[in-house]
Amino acid sequence: MDIRVGIQNLPREVSLETSADPAALVDEIQKALASNAPSVTLTDGKGRHYIIPTSAIGYVEIGTEESRRVGFGS
Repeated sequence: MDIRVGIQNLPREVSLETSADPAALVDEIQKALASNAPSVTLTDGKGRHYIIPTSAIGYVEIGTEESRRVGFGS
């Protein structure tokens, strides 16, 4: 699954891929934002941790993996 986090006042977003459950990620991020936690930590598929300050989060996009199509479409 692909996750993209937009950070306020920065032109680039944080992108990572993880095998975590999408519903669990949504809950974790929503709880951090609702409780005014100073940061939220996301872990990618390679075990790297991303600590993102909640006050700077502009948006979070959580998508599913798409299977790559092979061949030509008609």
